[in-house]
Amino acid sequence: MFTYFMTLIGQRWFILSLLLINIFGTIYGFIWYGPQLQETPWYFLPLVPNSPTASLFFCIVLAAFLFGRNMPLVEALAAVTLLKYGIWAVVMILWAGAAGSVITLLDFMLIFSHLGMAVQGLLYAPFYKIKPWHLIITAVWTLHNDVIDYVYGMHPWVKSTIMPNIEEIAYFTFWLSIASLLIVYYLYQMSEKRELPNRK
Repeated sequence: MFTYFMTLIGQRWFILSLLLINIFGTIYGFIWYGPQLQETPWYFLPLVPNSPTASLFFCIVLAAFLFGRNMPLVEALAAVTLLKYGIWAVVMILWAGAAGSVITLLDFMLIFSHLGMAVQGLLYAPFYKIKPWHLIITAVWTLHNDVIDYVYGMHPWVKSTIMPNIEEIAYFTFWLSIASLLIVYYLYQMSEKRELPNRK
């Protein structure tokens, strides 16, 4: 069953379908961040829309897969940031709910879509060609993003019920970054390596 599943996700039609879903999600994500981006200084703009940037990385990875190519640095960036921000968004919604915010139908949609984000990047670990230096650069990007978010106040907007806990959110986010880096490294090292079916 596992072998069949790994063969399935490596097929061109599956990769293309996932690419189209992620393109839609990426566009929606940037629109979602629109009001915050309008208030963001231009020099912080690349670091603010965390989730859509993560899915944009994955779009690039999937597009390269369609041509039978690997982009290891982008693969590392995609896998780590998809896992990190996918989990982060789910935790923030549930945390806000526990603090008294109403969890709406839209919130449930965001929970589902962000869990999908977190999982999809890990599923393709056997197809990646990541080396340690790719993860080092990814670590710099990810932790630098945390500094910009929580030292300079550029973090994604959260519900008012948990804004008093922003220091705890910053602490959680830092360790989520570390955990995401370690999980991607572990899965890549432990997974049975596979080649893309259409690799020349």
